[in-house]
Amino acid sequence: MLRNREIRLVFLVMCTISLALLVVATFFSLAAVILVLLTSMLLIGCSLLFTRLRYQEIEKLSGYVRRISSGDYTFDVRDNREGELSILKNTIYKVTVMLSEQSALLHKDKIHLTEAISDISHQLKAPLTSMMVMADLVEDTNLPEAKRKEFTRNIRIQLERLDWLVSTLLKLSKIDADAVPFKKDQVMVAGLIEKALQPVLIPIDIKEQTVSIMGEDSVSFLGDLNWTTEALINILKNAVEHTQEGGTIEISFSENPLFTEIMITDNGKGIPKEELPFIFKRFYKGKGAGEGSSGIGLSMAHSIITKQNGVIDVQSDVHKGTEFRIRFYKQVF
Repeated sequence: MLRNREIRLVFLVMCTISLALLVVATFFSLAAVILVLLTSMLLIGCSLLFTRLRYQEIEKLSGYVRRISSGDYTFDVRDNREGELSILKNTIYKVTVMLSEQSALLHKDKIHLTEAISDISHQLKAPLTSMMVMADLVEDTNLPEAKRKEFTRNIRIQLERLDWLVSTLLKLSKIDADAVPFKKDQVMVAGLIEKALQPVLIPIDIKEQTVSIMGEDSVSFLGDLNWTTEALINILKNAVEHTQEGGTIEISFSENPLFTEIMITDNGKGIPKEELPFIFKRFYKGKGAGEGSSGIGLSMAHSIITKQNGVIDVQSDVHKGTEFRIRFYKQVF
């Protein structure tokens, strides 16, 4: 304690004042000298004792901080008494709780990253393995020309799938990292639906499906046209894929003072109830998923919509169809 320069200075000042008072007391009487001496000793002793107790508390806090720095957040240092040390203890405890929560989030993110890398590796492994096998077959000089063309075409298809997969994963990563500046433009829903339908018109035509659109041309919401189009394309692809030939897909939209709503309904094979809680989970593929499904289309749609103050939910019955309901709220409550 006395190694502290400030404590030594205070102790020296107190001793100097006591000595001066003793000198003054000698001019009065012996009783005055004794009184000043006892008072000085008591005051200096109490000061040293109080300082020692404070040092012990500070040493405990130092040990607590060292435990925090080593990753131990279990110690509770809260103190409900008055005083600056109690305030300091409670402040340190609040920081400890915050660090504990951040540590838990980092651990959770680490697990999520590990799982994501594993899932991505699995998604990339299948087309890469397929292409390696077909590339070996193409090298065979005795391979018929028809087979060579077939394998070359399959390799191109797998490469296109890989390109789409990597591109989509990069977009998802940007959205998750809040690196996508979503615009706040006035989006007309009728134009949005028309734009989203363009990439799926050919598969719709091949499967001879019927698409009906219902809604007022004035319906709109504040959002990003291009990103929302991407979300709807993924939902529409899902509807086309899981609706039988000759089936119907209904798109309706409306607006009220609270939100703008878009509903996409099909009469396809539907989704089992036990799978509904997981369909927006990344890389999740249900029992009825197609062979080329990657399990990230609906996850991407969910991320895009929720990042624009929207919500998306799904209702479905097996063999009866599926309904996606999207709502873009006009303000945050």
